[in-house]
Amino acid sequence: MNERMNELVELLNRYATEYYTSDNPSVSDSEYDRLYRELVELEQAHPEQVLPNSPTHRVGGKILDGFEKYSHQYPLYSLQDAFSREELLAFDARVRKELPNVTYICELKIDGLSISLTYEQGVLVVGATRGDGSIGENITENLKRVKDIPLTLPEALDITVRGECYMPRASFDQVNQSRQENGEPEFANPRNAAAGTLRQLDTAVVAKRNLATFLYQEASPSTRNSQEQVLKHLEQLGFVVNPRRVLAHSMDEVWQFIQEVGQERDQLPYDIDGVVIKVNDLVGQEQLGFTVKAPKWAVAYKFPAEEKEAQLLSVDWTVGRTGVVTPTANLTPVQLAGTTVSRATLHNVDYISEKDIRKDDTVIVYKAGDIIPAVLRVVESKRISEEKLDIPTNCPSCESKLLHFEDEVALRCINPRCPAQIKEGLIHFASRDAMNISGLGPSIVEKLFATNLVKDVADIYRLTEEDFLLLDGIKEKSAQKLYQAIQASKENSAEKLLFGLGIRHVGSKASKLLVQHFHSIETLAQADPEEESNIETLGSVIAKSLQTYFATEGSKILLSELKELGVNLDYKGQIVAVDAALSGLTVVLTGKLERLTRSEAKSKLENLGAKVTGSVSKKTDLVVAGADAGSKLQKAQELGIEIRDEAWLESL
Repeated sequence: MNERMNELVELLNRYATEYYTSDNPSVSDSEYDRLYRELVELEQAHPEQVLPNSPTHRVGGKILDGFEKYSHQYPLYSLQDAFSREELLAFDARVRKELPNVTYICELKIDGLSISLTYEQGVLVVGATRGDGSIGENITENLKRVKDIPLTLPEALDITVRGECYMPRASFDQVNQSRQENGEPEFANPRNAAAGTLRQLDTAVVAKRNLATFLYQEASPSTRNSQEQVLKHLEQLGFVVNPRRVLAHSMDEVWQFIQEVGQERDQLPYDIDGVVIKVNDLVGQEQLGFTVKAPKWAVAYKFPAEEKEAQLLSVDWTVGRTGVVTPTANLTPVQLAGTTVSRATLHNVDYISEKDIRKDDTVIVYKAGDIIPAVLRVVESKRISEEKLDIPTNCPSCESKLLHFEDEVALRCINPRCPAQIKEGLIHFASRDAMNISGLGPSIVEKLFATNLVKDVADIYRLTEEDFLLLDGIKEKSAQKLYQAIQASKENSAEKLLFGLGIRHVGSKASKLLVQHFHSIETLAQADPEEESNIETLGSVIAKSLQTYFATEGSKILLSELKELGVNLDYKGQIVAVDAALSGLTVVLTGKLERLTRSEAKSKLENLGAKVTGSVSKKTDLVVAGADAGSKLQKAQELGIEIRDEAWLESL
């Protein structure tokens, strides 16, 4: 038994490293899941034999009492900052007094949380925050839930490494969307989200939020000759190392890299706030040494802060489709990150209170995640009024009493007939990811709603061409197209409808998994919540939300009406067999196909079990190339990825 558990742990850790670190998985997700379930069953039967490097440590379930202080064996220094080219030149001059022929390595400064990882005999024993560089906090259990951190190394080393734990932008968006729907305060930026996540006492929360890491330094004494060699060694040990770096022999080259990165910054899948410039030679680093606070051989160039002053003119309160009432500041216009900003979110009532924002205040505005304008703080020295902002007690749409639940930071309208919620729900229903009714955007929905032509989603399917002609600006041809688009949407597979209903916590992915399992919304409406929660990646929160929704009389009437109006309630997609020809493979389509359309080819690949993506990477298993295939084909050839043509796809 012990032998099999050892074997499973070794296999699963290797597969996880291939997937999360090397971007080169060697087994399908289903095979990994099968082996993982086997290990869980064995560990449940023999808890005394659970290994310290078991991948089951990565899942949640452990509630921590708190975090112990941790004294770093090797001090973790901060870096001196530079905010201009002149300051970089001054740094370069100081370095060249000692090292005239210096080579610098330039690395991206990840906007996350500094961590250190200590391994003994190749096993992770401590994961800690940086703290003040000497004393941090032991957050080992939480860091074990970060999937790209190896629990064991391929060599039995004693080593301490340093890096950055961050939240990718995609994860940040998902987390904030979920928090908004739940009436919880949104994180201001991915860094705050990462820091907040790593301080969670519930490891299950950490496991869900998909944090990631970049490792960049050996804190313990290194046997390598240069920082570049250190990075390559860390990569060999299974750590994720950022490939975007460059060796530079002058400040001109350093500055060029900084300018390039500045242009790329918005397109990166993670936040950065600068570039770190280090002496590449480790002997040179040792020669230069340290000040009390920072190494003399490195400097962190910080990008200019995207912050501007603006005056608060007024506040608008708007109701979302979940009933959350959100305050938005109207501001004197300012230029921010290349755009004119005159409105910015104030998040919620608790945020207004915390920041003590008052009427006519001058405030600092920034772009959260470099995208969404938000109010950061008040410039108190410029305050001209002590009058507090008016906080609504009634819904701005339906006048219902607003509630401020103890466990929520947001005001919420709970009136199911609230016009604003209904209108936002209609917009969501017609949106691309839901029923995808072409042309039925927010402005048309607003007109339909204002003229009482539509009160709920069923009413959309009662509309005639003549109804659209009653709206301002709608001509005969537009009316015809809108009517046809509505009729066409009746044939959508049921997951589109389920997502369109706007059930709390039920996103597009969950909708597809649910109707794939139950085959129809009618069956789902009668389903056992336990069966729903047992569907992989779903859980009890979604199950409870579905139960609550389908138990209402309104939902029963709505489904009955939609069915009567001819809207499809069944899943139309093909249920792919586990042993399908391309099951578990990641495939990229490129070039011009002669006989199949792009959508036909994609559909066929998916029906054969493939996951179709848009770009070639180490994760890609197969490329199907048509005529005039360009860079994607070239990259596939360079990576040694299998390449097939259209005829091969047709033959399957």
